[in-house]
Amino acid sequence: MKAPQRFAAAAAALGIDVVVRRYPEGTRTAADAAAAIGCDVGQIVKSLVFVVDGSVVLALTSGAHRVDPSALAAAFGGSEARPATADEARAATGFAIGGTPPFGHPAPVPTVVDPHLGVYDVVWAAAGAPDAVFPIAPADLVRVAAAREASFTT
Repeated sequence: MKAPQRFAAAAAALGIDVVVRRYPEGTRTAADAAAAIGCDVGQIVKSLVFVVDGSVVLALTSGAHRVDPSALAAAFGGSEARPATADEARAATGFAIGGTPPFGHPAPVPTVVDPHLGVYDVVWAAAGAPDAVFPIAPADLVRVAAAREASFTT
């Protein structure tokens, strides 16, 4: 099963009916995704895998913002945060960097959400591949990702 289908199956198991959209031109960056979808870059959810004091975490960030590693570490009660390697990200989420969805991982990953996403009615997140995205309401994103809001961006 391909990654977007695997993601859709995981979403269905959580009771979420996602509509995965594919964009052959790619949605790897927030700017690329916003241009392909025709939305504001702030509506793009960047699913960024980090390691905080040795533990893998997920930061769901608005495409218009960047992660402040010190603030992210503090949001998890840690002292140091660094981006996960490609291998660490895939091991924790089951997906490759650039297509990591915000939920549907083999095991729960502690997750925080950028409060800037909450200003939109709909946001767009990766659906398992660099050319696949799906729309979701920010409140639903927080709920199904078992996340909590935290200030960790600049």
